[in-house]
Amino acid sequence: MRVTAVSRNATYSFSKPNHESITLIAGLGVEGDVHMGETVKHRSRMARDPDQPNLRQVHLMHSELHAELAGAGYTVGPGDLGENITTSGVDLLGLPTGTLLHLGANAVVRVTGLRNPCVQIDRFQKGVLPAVLDRDEHGDVVRKAGIMGVVVTGGEVRPGDEIRVELPAQPHERLEPV
Repeated sequence: MRVTAVSRNATYSFSKPNHESITLIAGLGVEGDVHMGETVKHRSRMARDPDQPNLRQVHLMHSELHAELAGAGYTVGPGDLGENITTSGVDLLGLPTGTLLHLGANAVVRVTGLRNPCVQIDRFQKGVLPAVLDRDEHGDVVRKAGIMGVVVTGGEVRPGDEIRVELPAQPHERLEPV
């Protein structure tokens, strides 16, 4: 279980350029990223209530989704869908709410929920939005565009860093969109 890429962008744009490292700041998010802050920074959420807590400080996405999308004919790489941290070998979508992700030597991110894919994904590349949505055996929507979290302990994160998963106490809560 590893970090494969790290990304940030100081301005509002859909994709985020990759970097050699990012610094996570406890209670705020990714240093130098437009979504950093104690209160929500996503435009649609700010319009509704700018004082709500920022449960979307860090966006993590599994590189296996990029491979799945490539198999469907799309070209999507790390940071293209707006994620800050791209992972490999971690079943991000299967983690329960409250899971702690230990990234590299010091950083810890607490998982808050699923990213809810929006129309911006289709503006990035037509057809990708329905490709990151699915249905399970019960007909419920499955959102595959990564997970969101808040920074519990700050630190530097780099590609190649190990990821250690610490599950919360039982009973586990299924991830919901945040």
